Amino acid sequence: MRRLSTIESGFDLALSDLLAFETAQDPQIDLQVATILQQVKSRGDEAVLEYTQQFDRVKASVLSELEVPSSQLEQAFKTITPAQRDALVVAAARVKDFHQRQLIETTFHTEVDGTRLGQQITALDRVGVYVPGGKAAYPSTVIMNTIPAKVAGVKEVMMVVPTPDGIRNDLVLAAAWIAGVDRVVTIGGAQAIGALAYGTQSIAQVDKIVGPGNAYVAAAKRRVFGVVGIDMVAGPSEILVVCDGHTPADWIAMDLFSQAEHDEMAQAILLTPDADFIQKVVNSIERLLPTMPRQAIIRASLEGRGALIKVRDLDEACQIVNRIAPEHLELSVDNAREWLPKIRHAGAIFLGRFSSEALGDYCAGPNHVLPTSRTARFSSPLGVYDFQKRSSLIEVSEAGARTLGQVAQELALGEGLAAHARSAEYRMGS
Repeated sequence: MRRLSTIESGFDLALSDLLAFETAQDPQIDLQVATILQQVKSRGDEAVLEYTQQFDRVKASVLSELEVPSSQLEQAFKTITPAQRDALVVAAARVKDFHQRQLIETTFHTEVDGTRLGQQITALDRVGVYVPGGKAAYPSTVIMNTIPAKVAGVKEVMMVVPTPDGIRNDLVLAAAWIAGVDRVVTIGGAQAIGALAYGTQSIAQVDKIVGPGNAYVAAAKRRVFGVVGIDMVAGPSEILVVCDGHTPADWIAMDLFSQAEHDEMAQAILLTPDADFIQKVVNSIERLLPTMPRQAIIRASLEGRGALIKVRDLDEACQIVNRIAPEHLELSVDNAREWLPKIRHAGAIFLGRFSSEALGDYCAGPNHVLPTSRTARFSSPLGVYDFQKRSSLIEVSEAGARTLGQVAQELALGEGLAAHARSAEYRMGS
């Protein structure tokens, strides 16, 4: 795991190299995805069934055979352990409570001449949630992507999840039951994205697709954007920890592990003004890593994209935070809230030594779908606002038509748009 210091010459270049991530698509993947999407668009259910058999080794004669009825979702909820049920219930309740506070309502304001202006808030009609399947199960993905949509008032949430070899995960299905998913179909990959985006004989077109996936899913989401909305095309997971050196080193090491274990391209970085603390963290990493089930992935992540960075002070650490714009930021320092005004760019900010990023992933309440790869400079976490639209409301009074008409007429004539000018003039009166 590389060590850097801001006082060393070449630090800026080294940091840029550390943050560099090739986001270009694999042309072979993109070509294959383009073919899959075109087939789904033109052939519908038939193509989806063929690709599901080819990639997931699941054969069905009609798509309805791949649908999970509500009764089976409920049964999955009853099948999981009581501890798992309790955890899902608590997590879902906390996520719902937080997102209900994001709701906004239709508003109007009235001007002196009686003109009324405002915005009407409406929910999307239908949303598709993609949940990865196969080697890992992600019930938290179900909760984080579905509940904000439901809180926003989305009429139908459809979940797609691949089930290689027909193996269905009860924890994921139970999460769908708890979160209020309306329909679950066990399909995945680019073919599932195509079905949601274009619609098929059995699947209605959605308005927006949310949820993570592999390179094929990401490529498909890029291609269908514009036909439908998407949440984002996420890169590898990231954590940036700012520590003053007073948090137990084992805690910090494990926090770095918590993101590194996602995959080899995940990024975990520590910023601290305490050189001795860096060595303590190194010692903790060396001692704890052999105990981790995913130690090979963690090691590859830390060695490939991780870093321990010595900064002059916490002020400088905040400057570097804003340059990195991390997905997850832990401020593991005394009086963490005092440093908050200095942070401009981060997907989620965890304040204080007891606020581990892992709690945010599952049950704290705020959404864990966050901008990656420095997109926190201009993007936000997934929320209720992603499932609502705003329509401008313009109700012009007779008096307003006279005064506004003069302004519109002048500007329209300046742009050479005579019909615009005449339309406004008709309402100005004599």
